[in-house]
Amino acid sequence: MTDTAQRKRQIEARLQELGVRLQRIEDVLDDTELSDLEDQTIEWEDDEVQAGIGRASLREARFLTGALKRIANGTYGTCMSCGEQIAEERLDLIPYANLCRHCAGASPSET
Repeated sequence: MTDTAQRKRQIEARLQELGVRLQRIEDVLDDTELSDLEDQTIEWEDDEVQAGIGRASLREARFLTGALKRIANGTYGTCMSCGEQIAEERLDLIPYANLCRHCAGASPSET
């Protein structure tokens, strides 16, 4: 059985980490220095990478927020497709998982 209080703390800690990461990315993207064309090209490429990491972080934060809502309403750890319990090992790896391994494998998307 999932210890939801522990899982909630884990999810909240991860959300805090993502918040710090997103703030750093925002700071990097806001820091524009005028330099020569070669340096600007490298900076633009770096900005694209940072923006991609930011998008992935926002996506993970949405998933984690959904998991917190499921904890609050008592459905955390229950597969949204078949209603079976999601394996602890799966939740250890993917704390925002809303599908059991079987249903996730049959589904085109993870969550």
